[in-house]
Amino acid sequence: MLVTGGASGIGAALVRAFADQGARVAFVDLDRVAADALAGEVAQAGRQVLFIPCDVTDVAALREAVATAFGAHGPVDILLNNAGNDARHTLDEVDVAMWERLSAINIRAQFFAAQAVAPGMRAAGRGSIVCLGSTGWMQKNAGYPIYVTAKAAVLGLVNALARELGQDHIRVNALVPGWVMTERQRRLWLTPEGERQIDRSQCLPGRVEPGDIARMALFLAADDSRMCSGQQFIVDGGWV
Repeated sequence: MLVTGGASGIGAALVRAFADQGARVAFVDLDRVAADALAGEVAQAGRQVLFIPCDVTDVAALREAVATAFGAHGPVDILLNNAGNDARHTLDEVDVAMWERLSAINIRAQFFAAQAVAPGMRAAGRGSIVCLGSTGWMQKNAGYPIYVTAKAAVLGLVNALARELGQDHIRVNALVPGWVMTERQRRLWLTPEGERQIDRSQCLPGRVEPGDIARMALFLAADDSRMCSGQQFIVDGGWV
């Protein structure tokens, strides 16, 4: 299996959860320090993961990473398209370069990662592709218009690929987190007003944690979800 953006945040929770289940996990990221720390942590727990340094916006490098994972573990039968960048920006400051950069990580990489793993899944006669979305666009949030545009597009990608790949027994679904309490979110965006907004908006008390997203990913990767495809699974405490 392969996790994109697996070194920190939700991605790291995905890597840990699948490694704990005994999966042969490969993950890609740009942050070598965080990736090495995660691999060391997993090793201390008696599991092994394969870190492949990769910029997912470089399509050639992404394809090579898939080939490396194939060489180490065999066909990638589970793809978790997690890599993303929710950097804040306003409509007025967006130029073509910013549009291309943020679109490349938030939607283009998901498409080409799926394209790269599809032949191996077809040959194996099975596969699960999970594309990470966001409830940000559902809430009509301001402050990151390229990000929410890309995350809305994830649903279109999922629907297209579910039909494209379904006859080969490959399932494609969207896993849609709400406001997840990663270290990055707590450090950069979570304010006292944000805490109050969560309390007002979620049906359930408490906070959505990275592990909550990982548990849904485990379901979508497993045979338990064998007849689920072309769907979105929202984990947001009942906000939207």
